[in-house]
Amino acid sequence: MNHRKNQHDEISLIPKTISIGIFGGLIWATVAAVAGYFSFTKVTPKSFVLRSWLQTKWSDQWLGEVISICIISLLSIGLALLYYVVLKKFPGILPGIMTGIVLWFIIFWLFEPIFTNIPPFYELDSDTVVTTVCLFILYSVFIGYSISFAYQQHRGENN
Repeated sequence: MNHRKNQHDEISLIPKTISIGIFGGLIWATVAAVAGYFSFTKVTPKSFVLRSWLQTKWSDQWLGEVISICIISLLSIGLALLYYVVLKKFPGILPGIMTGIVLWFIIFWLFEPIFTNIPPFYELDSDTVVTTVCLFILYSVFIGYSISFAYQQHRGENN
């Protein structure tokens, strides 16, 4: 009986985790697009999602940015679910900060050959590096803290 209750409790947090992922991607990809518009960074969501594979005129305009933001929002569901499975029990912002730094290194170092539209790390200017690191950290803290808070709150309601 107790195992069934725990399984039901885990399932009830999945929709909340999915919505946290969607909104985290939507909010922080939009902030990244705005940062690119104001020249804080040369790397925007369309640089990763569309421009590395499509070299069409429309993908370099506002439509490409909007579509990229939507795709990032959908991809964020996967990160949120992964965070939920691995790090939900760790409260605070430190796990989110560490996740953001690791995610930045994965995207800019490990996946650098995949994203042909993004210059190599050593060719990026300092504004781009600082802005993108901060955006990845803020994005991960948003997702991590929200999931951790929802988990702790849900656990407190059931005890």
